Parts: sequence; structure tokens; C-alpha cells
Amino acid sequence: MSARKPRLAMYWAASCGGCEVSLLNIGEKLAALGDAVELVFCPCLADFKLADVQALPDGAIDLCLFNGAVRNSENRQMAYLLRRKSALLVAYGSCAHEGCAPGLANLTTAAAIRETVYRGGPSTDNPAAVVPAEISQVPEGTLELPVLYDTVLTLDQVENVDYYLPGCPPESPRVAEAIGGLVAALAGGAPLPPRGSVLGALETIVCEECPRKRLSRRVERFHRVHEVAPDPKACLLEQGLVCLGVATRGGCGALCPRVAMGCRGCYGAPPGVEDQGGRMVAAIAALTAAGDPEAGGARLREQVDAAMATVVDPAGTFYGYSLAHSLLRRARVTRKAGGEEGRG
Repeated sequence: MSARKPRLAMYWAASCGGCEVSLLNIGEKLAALGDAVELVFCPCLADFKLADVQALPDGAIDLCLFNGAVRNSENRQMAYLLRRKSALLVAYGSCAHEGCAPGLANLTTAAAIRETVYRGGPSTDNPAAVVPAEISQVPEGTLELPVLYDTVLTLDQVENVDYYLPGCPPESPRVAEAIGGLVAALAGGAPLPPRGSVLGALETIVCEECPRKRLSRRVERFHRVHEVAPDPKACLLEQGLVCLGVATRGGCGALCPRVAMGCRGCYGAPPGVEDQGGRMVAAIAALTAAGDPEAGGARLREQVDAAMATVVDPAGTFYGYSLAHSLLRRARVTRKAGGEEGRG
């Protein structure tokens, strides 16, 4: 048993702050966690400085919860630093795990985003076309901003990760179980889970937790949520509402389908599936063919194409949480003479 409390760190990179809220939401167990660990770095909660972390010996942090994708040079620098200083590094939440919403930036480029935000937005008032400069000279010295990358990366595309805790954000009961288990093991010397494990989630899909019934209906088109009033007991996907439960790891309790909102896939691909979006498209193809088993290849393609044509924003729908970690990773961008960009 260790003579001291395990040292805990939590850091956010490209994220929204929801992961910190998910940790706070463990309720009264937060007090027990606070008693069990020594918090050595968490800029969201207290005025820790970068120098505080840099001054620590390598490996001095027992457990680091890293949430957020790697979006810029500062995020990458912190990933390198916290990996070196931490015995255990956890990809906490969907952004660190699979890129999540920030990963959709991989459909375009940093220059295009900068242009839209600072010059082309419908509410932008910027007659001088001023954009942030990465380096600025001021009387006090040189100011530097982090370099915004074209491609958003997941934490394990930058550094070795010991554990994954999926979700947007991770569900707080699962957070309490996973973090509590790791801290107890670090404090008491019990065996840790195998490196690379996905914690706070199931080995099955969201559909296994969903109370809605599947009736093997054939689907010919998809609807947006506001266009239909779904049967409260029947499978949403079979009613033509996109639900990624069949392509998503369980553990959330199917909270979204229970309230008639299709699963958006934030817990990532289930075990054995490399590309969540591809798995979902395959599921839709099978559902489209249901009830028409005699359909030939050409007819089946027509049915699938017709159904897919009714999905608004296919990339954002099927890869909204996983694009950065998918087989696709990002859109191909070609730069033409004069700096014009084309996307493929």
C-alpha cells in the first residue's frame, strides 16, 4: 500500500468543459474522491500553473484525466508533458477518445475556419478583416498564440494512452466507478485493469440497454426529429429516425433513445468495430433491405441510395463523434494556385 495519497491531475484541451462537469456530478462521492487523492493540477478548478507541472518529477502524477482533442500546438505540448509526468494517462470523454465535435473540423481546413469565423460569418462585423496573428510584437515583447492545426487528433494519435473513458460527457455513475476503481487500486495496491481498457462502458451496444422493441420493419426514408411523433415503445431507427445505437458501445443506459432522441454515438464504436460510421451505414443498408430479401444488388443499391438521400448531413450524422479516429480521419484538401482550396 502506498504511504501517500495518489496524485490526480485533470486537464482540458479542445473541449467544452462538460467532462469537468461530469466529474463534479458524481455528487457525494466527490468528497470521498477528494479525501482519497492529492489534486496536483486542474486549471479548470484552481490556479495551477504550467510551471507547477513542469517542476514535478517524471511519473509523479499517478493518474491524469486528459479530456479534449488535440486541436493546436498547445494541446499537443500538454499531451507530451502530461504523458511524461503521469504514470497513468486516461483519455477522458469523447473528444480525447475519438475527436467528438471538434473532429468535424477535419472536413475542412484551419484557414477556411479562420476565414468563416473572422470574415465570412453572417453576424461578423470586421471591416478591417483583422484575424488573429500567431506572433505579434508589442511594446512588452513577443506574444504567441498556439498554432491551429488543419487536422484534429485524438489523444492516442499523439501519445500512448493507458485507459479510455468514453462519452460526451461520460455518464457520472460510470465516472465514479471507473475513477474510484483506479484510485482505490493505486492507493491499495490492487491490480489495475489491463492497459488499453475502455472503462465505464459495456462490451455490448446501446441497443442492448434500450427498452424499445425492434419489429424488423423496412425503412424507406429517414425523418428529422421534429417531423414525426414516434411510437414511444418501438425502435427509433425502424421508425425512420436516425439512431446510432446499433453502432455504439453501451454504458450510458440508452438515455437518449429513452426520451425519443436517437443515439448520436458518443460512446464510440463497440468492440470489434473499427469505423463507427461505416458500421452505421451497413446497418441502414440491412434495414432498408428488410422485408425485401429477394432484392438484387442493383435494386438494393437504389433502395439504400434513396434512404440515404433523406439523411441530412450524413458526415455529421454518422461521424459526428468519431471522424478523427475513423478510417476516413479527414477530408482530402487540394490547394490550387492562389491559395484556393478544394475539398474531396
